Amino acid sequence: MALAFGLPDSGRPEQGAAPAGATATQDRAPATGTGTASRGSGSPSPSGSARHPSPSADRGSSAGPDAATSGPAGGATADDKESTAVPLAITTHPYSWESPCSQHYLIDRPPTAVSPPPVENDAPAWVAVHQAVSAGEQFVTLTVQGSGKQTVVLEGMSVRMAGKRAPLAWNDYAMGYPGVGCGGGVPTHSFTVALDAVRPAVQPVAGQRGFPLSVSESDPEVFYVTANASAYDVSWYLELSWSSGGRHGTLEIGDKGRPFRTSGSNGRPAYAFPLGGEKWAPAQ
Repeated sequence: MALAFGLPDSGRPEQGAAPAGATATQDRAPATGTGTASRGSGSPSPSGSARHPSPSADRGSSAGPDAATSGPAGGATADDKESTAVPLAITTHPYSWESPCSQHYLIDRPPTAVSPPPVENDAPAWVAVHQAVSAGEQFVTLTVQGSGKQTVVLEGMSVRMAGKRAPLAWNDYAMGYPGVGCGGGVPTHSFTVALDAVRPAVQPVAGQRGFPLSVSESDPEVFYVTANASAYDVSWYLELSWSSGGRHGTLEIGDKGRPFRTSGSNGRPAYAFPLGGEKWAPAQ
């Protein structure tokens, strides 16, 4: 079981919170970012750093960044470098919308200090400017693709809790416009997470196939994870377990190195932006 660790209780989004410590028992790498792929390669990058395989998991590769098998000239061969890299690339979109009507954000500002709702593609920048937190529900989209020659089996996905506090006492802003219809079907590979549970778990939507699944460089998969919270302000990561050949490991998935954050919003002052209007108004 993953261990939870406490985060600041200030009520504001964490800035620069670091992932949990590394382990040496298996490949384990953060896979974070918005619109960027993260490959575990053994050295830090803007979106995370890789952790290396144990000899028991892959006897032909190293257990550390500088211990690769040497070639004739004393340096690591190309095959050795490939064997130590996590064979997955993940693109993470923490602020996708299942529909505008379902997406709300909590913001510690009055309506006069909040910009009109963005379109979905501009949501990450809008969230950052307003230091917003997903309210009630967060819809995370993951594109998972193999990055090497072999097929990679995705064994399962789990939740690691990073903090649980009282829900934020901020204003609730809806992204949908009143009177404008919303809707749509449930996409393939959709999962839910009940963050209020004692042990939140990733569950496939009814009627859909769960793990294991496989990906390759030419056959990626897209996963849709809907996380719900009503009683708490929750910080959390996803962890994706994989195997390929004799190797195995876990990828930590978050929001640019920080945990995802979703807060309950029951009873909070709610605002909507009328279509064609000029300012936020109390939601009806």
